[in-house]
Amino acid sequence: MSISKQLHTVTLDTDKCKGCVACMKRCPTEAIRVRNGKAQIHYEKCIGCGECVRICPHNAKKASFDDFDIIFDKKYKYRIALPAPSLYGQFEHLDNLNYLAEGLLKIGFDDIFEVARGAELVSEYTRKLFESGKLKTPVISTACPAIVELIMIRFHNLKDRLLNLLTPADISAKIAREEAVRKTGYKPEEIGVFFISPCPAKVHALKTGLCENNPVVDGVLSSSECYFRLLPAMKKVENPRDLSEIGVFGISWAFSGGEAASLLKDRYLAADGMENVLNVLKELENGKLAEGIEFIELNACVGGCVGGVLNVENPFVAKAKLMSQRKYLPISKNHLASYNRPDEFYVWEKAPELQDVMRLDENLDVAMEKLQRINRITELLPALDCGSCGAPSCRAFAMDVAEGTAKLTDCHRIDLDKILTLKG
Repeated sequence: MSISKQLHTVTLDTDKCKGCVACMKRCPTEAIRVRNGKAQIHYEKCIGCGECVRICPHNAKKASFDDFDIIFDKKYKYRIALPAPSLYGQFEHLDNLNYLAEGLLKIGFDDIFEVARGAELVSEYTRKLFESGKLKTPVISTACPAIVELIMIRFHNLKDRLLNLLTPADISAKIAREEAVRKTGYKPEEIGVFFISPCPAKVHALKTGLCENNPVVDGVLSSSECYFRLLPAMKKVENPRDLSEIGVFGISWAFSGGEAASLLKDRYLAADGMENVLNVLKELENGKLAEGIEFIELNACVGGCVGGVLNVENPFVAKAKLMSQRKYLPISKNHLASYNRPDEFYVWEKAPELQDVMRLDENLDVAMEKLQRINRITELLPALDCGSCGAPSCRAFAMDVAEGTAKLTDCHRIDLDKILTLKG
């Protein structure tokens, strides 16, 4: 599914949608409503976590990404693949990672730069920051863009806890392009850099340049689409060259806890799956998190990036494969000293902006009037959060009524006398 001009992370096939409210109930930012028997996505609230894609029993939701043929655009004279660490966990019997590298070259790329290499650099830089004593702990990882977006929408008080470092994909893309320019002599714009993504959140973040002034990749491909192209290509590889340049730290970023473990600290917390993530963020915001925690790694997908909806393998099976693969790897093969980049190379070029999607009105007086009406409506509702009204909760339904996008009669559990009371 190609990315639309609006860069929507998820699109809806209305013919397949049955209006079953499963997606609506699972959305962590209440970005989905069901109206006239079909789901509606409020993209200003969407964080690209992919929960709606994962949970839809009718396959009506589709994650967006670039078509693979984008790499063959004639404006690119040199094409670089950026495979995510989770991609390695999709394949059976991949004891030698070089088979995957050779496979990528066979399906159309001229070079590869493993994102796990960038992960090892980010890990080392984070260790450097901890050693400096400048970090305000606990600090929250920013590797998962869905988590960053979630905090920008729902947990504004935690913004200053975010680790202001670029993701491994950003770092890898920048280094890959620089090295290709030196190697080939081509102009930067003549080099195509393409990330192979496990999830729609990373697609959106890289296409829009989250925390970057400008996007650093030319396209973001689906892990599953590349997988089916790679399978036959890898079978033709007999004696792979020594192309892979990653270690245990880098490949471990594919699953929950891998990033935190690479920091060589024992005072960390790792949580995955949106329900668990929300619980951690609520406790952190309320000051209930255990004292002494220094680092918090959160992944929207169950199992971490191996659980992304653009993958093909079960996340737990994929992790088992990765655990087997990393037995043959060194601890780390990429170090800051080898790349000789300034500190500015690794940090955000711009901070993500807080999203006031819950703001009722620009005018404070009008907003207060709406809030009072929302409170009055909420008191009349049955507090069942059943979803039959087309909103994920009674409170969300009350907000819709106050905004004029729903009617009180849409609630099938409220009696006529209460409606008359409100109007009176």
